[in-house]
Amino acid sequence: MTSGRTPTRPAVGTATGAPGRPVVAVLAFDDVQLLDVTGPAEVLTTADSFGAHYDVRIVSATGEDVRTSAGVRLGVDGTPSVLPRRLDTLIVPGRRDWRRAVAVPELVGLTGELAARARRTASVCAGAFVLAAAGLLDGRRAATHWELAADLAAAFPRVDVQADPLFVRDGPVVTSAGVTAGIDLALCLVEEDHGPGTARDVARRLVVFMARPGGQSQFSARLTAKRADDAAVRRVMDVVTSDPAADHDLDSLARSAGLSARHLGRLFRSQIGMTPGQYVEAVRTEAAQVLLEGGGHSVEEVARLAGFGSSETLRRVFQHRLGIAPTTYRARFRSTLTTPTST
Repeated sequence: MTSGRTPTRPAVGTATGAPGRPVVAVLAFDDVQLLDVTGPAEVLTTADSFGAHYDVRIVSATGEDVRTSAGVRLGVDGTPSVLPRRLDTLIVPGRRDWRRAVAVPELVGLTGELAARARRTASVCAGAFVLAAAGLLDGRRAATHWELAADLAAAFPRVDVQADPLFVRDGPVVTSAGVTAGIDLALCLVEEDHGPGTARDVARRLVVFMARPGGQSQFSARLTAKRADDAAVRRVMDVVTSDPAADHDLDSLARSAGLSARHLGRLFRSQIGMTPGQYVEAVRTEAAQVLLEGGGHSVEEVARLAGFGSSETLRRVFQHRLGIAPTTYRARFRSTLTTPTST
């Protein structure tokens, strides 16, 4: 089965793609995760309906079609020779068995060559390993799927691996988490290029959330409780999630667990990788997100109901954790959730 794409064959070595159309190159290879390729491509080509005019070209090292992780054969536009000299964006998807990907010198070398020609470079999920193998992440912060974060840090110690965010930008390089985070990343690129209005239009057309902030966690703090083995830790988590706005200082949480504050802190760090205070903040942030998405409260009321006390504290936490202000978050999600889907 092929993708049904019509190959584009511009002259080799031209300075740009079609006049006025930024060229986005997606580098495909065997066993690549299908949605890593098609998710960003769908976002960018959908943006063309709203005036974006991206020229998306899927290429492979050999110019031959590739077989994806889903067993679907994906058609490509050819070898990188079909690309112009200068690229707007390079997107490198991943394959679950990242070791095999980085063991292919042609793939790693080609990634480095194309990145040098691109205004910005992005990876989806395990594509971060290919960027790292090409030296593009040395000294940079980077994200990947949370299950692969430890592998990335161990294999490439010069990379500052961020295990939690959906995507991370460091200079001209953007790396994202699991496969669907590639859609969030692509929406972010559209917003960067054409503004939030176009990105909202694309999100509505595709019936997806409007560009979740890159700093948003890959998984809910409430779901983290399932990963805790200790009953006392789970009990404290239940206390916090049942009433985020309550007074959850360390001493009160320790009393609810029947433990010393020091011992509870040690258990939290070993069981879920964060302190009790950090967990409380994560739960309160999620509570505030839900309230902002609902749209029925002022920012000051949201801060009080979620347990932050003041809008200034809420703003500071949102900027730190999500990289955006509460008002911006509400504008994004309210507009996507309350506006009928375009057809």
